[in-house]
This record gives sequence, structure tokens and C-alpha cells, in this order.
Amino acid sequence: EIAQCLVGSEMCIRDRSYYVQVVLSKLYSERTHFTVRMVENMAKMKIAVLFGGASSEHEVSLVSAYSVLTNIPKDKYDVMCIGITKKGHWLCYPGEYEDIRTGEWENNPDNCTAVISPDTVSKGVILLGADDKCYIRRLDAVFPVLHGRFGEDGTVQALCALAGLPCVGCDMTSSADCMDKAITHTILDAAGIRTAPYCYITRDSLHDMDGACDTIEKKLGGYPMFVKPACAGSSVGVSRAADREALKNGIKIAFAHGEKVVIEAEIIGKEVECAVLGNGTDLIASIPGQITPAEEFYDYDAKYKLGTSVLDIPAKISPEMTEELRETAKKAFIAMGCSGFSRVDFFATENGLVLNEINTIPGFTPISMYPKLMANMGIEYGDLLDRLIELAVERNSEN
Repeated sequence: EIAQCLVGSEMCIRDRSYYVQVVLSKLYSERTHFTVRMVENMAKMKIAVLFGGASSEHEVSLVSAYSVLTNIPKDKYDVMCIGITKKGHWLCYPGEYEDIRTGEWENNPDNCTAVISPDTVSKGVILLGADDKCYIRRLDAVFPVLHGRFGEDGTVQALCALAGLPCVGCDMTSSADCMDKAITHTILDAAGIRTAPYCYITRDSLHDMDGACDTIEKKLGGYPMFVKPACAGSSVGVSRAADREALKNGIKIAFAHGEKVVIEAEIIGKEVECAVLGNGTDLIASIPGQITPAEEFYDYDAKYKLGTSVLDIPAKISPEMTEELRETAKKAFIAMGCSGFSRVDFFATENGLVLNEINTIPGFTPISMYPKLMANMGIEYGDLLDRLIELAVERNSEN
């Protein structure tokens, strides 16, 4: 009875865990093993792992989520799987993790509609049962393993903030700012962090494409250029333009993924990435890793489908540049208001470092750089997930 009261209470998660352990000790001494197992389960933090999503990176999220779910410490966390279809339908999935990786999870007959309640009293998930009745399942934290729009862009983070639920990773504002490449450029420029020369256009530019190209060419000084949707991740919709015709085609492709397009001057250099972990100024910046793309540039297929690009840890740069990169990654993380974790990507050129982008929910697939970089720092996958959840709870308690 004491344990049930503690689990249902609004006390701090860490305090609650302490008192549950006190109850466990008493129960162990009385050898009530059945009750011990029941209370041990109550003592676990209840985590909702979100995967899928109505984004062009849906399939990558499934692979990342499979890796997260198979590595999360089961002795500490009671995990609920919530999948989001490409059409935006939220489902509580009770089946095998392997079916998440393959995409078969959507066909499970035991799926039921599940949505995070924005109500701070409920602090949990509303489940719509087969009997058309609603049930509340309380949560301690949310772990979004969602890449791209409607997951990495501040939308889910805002929902968790409304509910008062700890959410792994960056908050609403920093997620949205990092997702928008034009805003990222603006903030980093103001912080004195070097980025590629750029400009951006809105959909109105399609009415006068030649006029828009004149402005872009004047601003960036010539070809080649990279054309990117402002608010899409993982190189989705990105193309390289070597002339005006390719620029026009690239703009049209990029506008298929959003209302704003960023055009950047091409930067020649090594593609180097740094994993950052922590809150506030108490940060770990990893030894950087280097990507040697199998394709012309490190696009979506090279990142997640082909697995043919080469990842080198540590990156093949000087010790001096390595330390500068790590410090710049932390500076950018702080400037953008990030928390929890992010991957900061650079070009290491003959003339110094150029920051390319900040990814607030980096890939967690078996070939992804972020977990590999942290493993190189001595933080293995399960411990990393544990630390990410702790950081989310820590930030939520401060707010």
C-alpha cells in the first residue's frame, strides 16, 4: 500500500525511487517475493519511446528506435512503445521490437490509439481501448526517437512541455531553431561561429526564378552551391548545383519539403562530426569523427541506406584543430540553447573550421556516428540512453 501511494504521488522521481527502495528492503527482509517483484516493477521509471513520424525520415526513425529499445536498460525502465504512422496516427504498439525495424509494427492487431495528454495532472498517455473507453497510463518521461519534421522540430517537445513531462533532448525553442537552417545561420553568426556563406528564399521566388537566381549568384559569388530545404533534416531534398539550370531544379526539389529554401556556397573540406552531451555548461564534447562519403556528398542514402561511407574515429585532423572543434561544438550547443544531446557537424578546411549544422536528434542506427562517438569516450549505448533520460529529468525539475 505504501509503494502504491508513492508511485501514484507527485513527488520528485528521484525521491520516489528512494522511498520505494526503502519499502523493498523491508519486503526483502520479510521474504515476500511476489510483492517484491510487484514493487520492483513499480519502481521502474515509465518511459514512452516515440518512433516513426509523419516525416520523410520515417524509416530511419524505425531503425533508430529498434536500436534504442534493444539497448535501453530494462532493469530501470518500463517502456511503452508509441509509433506514429506516416499519416500521423499515434498507436500504442505492444509487439516485438523486430517488427518496428521492418515496419510491420503498424499491422499488429493489438495496436490501440495513444496520445500524450497535454494535461499536467494526467501526466501520461491517453489510450483508446477496444471497448471505446479511454484509459490513462502515467509516464515519467518521453524519449522521442523521431527524425525530421513533426518530431525533431519542436512540435513534440512543445507537447511534452505542456504536459509537464521530461522530454529527452532539446526543448521546443532550440529544436525549432536548429531545425531551421536560416535561423541557425543567424544565431551562429551572432555568436561569432563561422558558417558557410548563405542566403535563403521563400516560395514567392518561384514566380521570378531568374530574378531569384540573379540575387543568389550575386550574394554567393558563383558556383557550385548547395540547395537545401530550410526545415528538413538528414540531407533530405538537398542537391548540388554547378550551374543556373541545376540551381533552378534544386530550388524546385527543395520547395517540395517546405516553404523556405537555404542556398549555401560549397565548402571544400573534411566532413567532421562531434557528439555533445549534457545540460547548460556542464558538457561533454566527444573526440570528433570523420565521414568519407561514398557518394558525391553525404546525402540521405549515404547516411542511412547504403552503409558504404567510411567513419573514422578519431578524425584525421591536427590535435590543435581537434580541440578547437570540440570547444566550438560546445559553444554552438550553448548558443543555440540546446540541452541533453546534439551532434554538431563541421567542415575542416585548409582555412579553418566551418560549422555545417546541428542535429538535435541524431541517428541512433547501428551505423550512426553519435553513439559511436560516445562509445569512443567510454560511454556505451545502454549507459548513454540512461544518461539522456537523467538529463531530461534534471532539466524538467529545474523548469
